[in-house]
Amino acid sequence: MGLSYSEQLRSFIAANPRGMFREPKGQLKHGFLVPGAAHYGDELWDWDSWFANVALRQIALSSQDAELSEELEGYERGCVLNFLSKRDIRGWVPVMMTPTTQTPCGDDFEWRTMHKPCLAQHAAFIVKTGAGDAEWLRDHFSYLQAFVDCYLNHHRNKPTGLLFWIFDIGLGVDNDPCTWNRPPRSSGSIFLNCLMVQELEAIAYLADCLNLDEIAQHYRKDKQRLVSAIREHCWDPWLGFYYSVDLNLKEPDAGNEWGPHYGMPSSYDCLIQRVGVWSGFLAMWSGVATAEQAERMVLVHYRNVDTFNCPSGIRTLSRLEKMYCLKASGNPSSWLGPVWGISNYLVFRGLVRYGYESDARELAERTIRLFGRDVERFGALHEYYQPENGEPILNRGFQNWNFLVLNMIEYLEEGEVIWEF
Repeated sequence: MGLSYSEQLRSFIAANPRGMFREPKGQLKHGFLVPGAAHYGDELWDWDSWFANVALRQIALSSQDAELSEELEGYERGCVLNFLSKRDIRGWVPVMMTPTTQTPCGDDFEWRTMHKPCLAQHAAFIVKTGAGDAEWLRDHFSYLQAFVDCYLNHHRNKPTGLLFWIFDIGLGVDNDPCTWNRPPRSSGSIFLNCLMVQELEAIAYLADCLNLDEIAQHYRKDKQRLVSAIREHCWDPWLGFYYSVDLNLKEPDAGNEWGPHYGMPSSYDCLIQRVGVWSGFLAMWSGVATAEQAERMVLVHYRNVDTFNCPSGIRTLSRLEKMYCLKASGNPSSWLGPVWGISNYLVFRGLVRYGYESDARELAERTIRLFGRDVERFGALHEYYQPENGEPILNRGFQNWNFLVLNMIEYLEEGEVIWEF
């Protein structure tokens, strides 16, 4: 009898972790982590390096590899320090860096997407798995604050309190139709705002570790304000789901008695975008959803095989949306329906957080089957897959957050699990 998919994946993952390690080179003065496919070479990416780090810590723990654990420390810290080394005076940090280039900013700051709000979360994860030792970060903490404050100061819509994407490039979930090809500064993305909730908690945790108590309190207040804004503007009581919102509304005709809108000024500051995107489930991952909201999301949306739920896990776009498309695309990468390892994992984490154990176990099992079959057939993993039959669509050799399947395996087998911050 052959090995189970879980056993095959354990063996495959244990043999490949150092494929994501890169040594200092060029402007990258510290060792760092890459997604682990030939397509990505020596590229340091923002949320990729964070989740690759989580997976690598699980590999070291599950294999009881003390050497890997010790070796990893320099590479994981290096990801954070490399990014912070390229911040500008406003706190802008690039999305991606190579030894010779980075995503540009310069004078066109207003037109460039910055590092997603997961840099403090990455640092907090490193500190937390290092027994709370944050001293390596002390001299750089003000730079991390500037990064978080850059979002709060330059990416926040004042009427709603929600954050927006400045531009539609480099979002991670590249062609999310709520943002892709839309006007600059118009997308109050649920993906972005839920990430920021956890980012504010992470920087508060780091401030605690550095005995900066008043600073920690400041960021926790910001977090609560953002949670309230998301609940007010992004929750849809009609369909029972969290959605992105459109902030691209006309300015009111205040003071102009002849203005076309003067007699009936708008009573709302945004329009909800009822587009079935998987990132609505991040309201569970981030703890934004109330218990009642989470129950409705699971019953109506997670378990619905006509929309998100599929044999390979979770579709990144509801199958009922007109934009649904499974064609391969590398630039932008496709989030119009294909199944990704990271979206499966984050939805799984939300289910665990709210106590939906049977649903979480089922999603973990589907992900294990998807990846196990891939390794069995091709000796490698891919970047994303067809929802129904699990056939790989693009980029053989992709490792990165796909290795988080090991965290799922440990959860199912009641082992010790490494969770992201």
